[in-house]
Amino acid sequence: MAKIILLSSLNEIKATFVDMLPDQSEILKVVSFKTSRSGGKGGQNVNKVSSKVELIFNIDDAEFFSEEEKQRLKEKLAARLDSEGLLHVVSQEDRSQLLNKQRTILKLMAILKAGLEVQKARKATKIPRAVKEKRLANKAQRSQKKEGRRKPNFD
Repeated sequence: MAKIILLSSLNEIKATFVDMLPDQSEILKVVSFKTSRSGGKGGQNVNKVSSKVELIFNIDDAEFFSEEEKQRLKEKLAARLDSEGLLHVVSQEDRSQLLNKQRTILKLMAILKAGLEVQKARKATKIPRAVKEKRLANKAQRSQKKEGRRKPNFD
């Protein structure tokens, strides 16, 4: 199992979930694969060989994730999940079924890593006075320049 790294900043303890990804062997116990014929390059081989691989991952069956992590994955990957809560990852780039299977595993690992990332809370900052003054000075200068381009008004 991967290790948990705890970071302490501003009296808060945050756990980074990215380092908590399980090994590929643990993930392979939970996923299932479907193969089918893929389109694209390959000539007659395309019509005979099932080289397209679809990996199906059920987040609820993953015992190596805590309930909090499962919830975070479901929220972040909601657009990618089907009606039963299954995540489908497809690869048909290569002519080899084995290479496509490896690609789907790598894609799944990247998706899980992105799904478990905790976004740092934005710290509100104040705009410095010098920046405000510089913006207003530039605005006044631009206004004077455009005013100088106008035809004089003799009223």
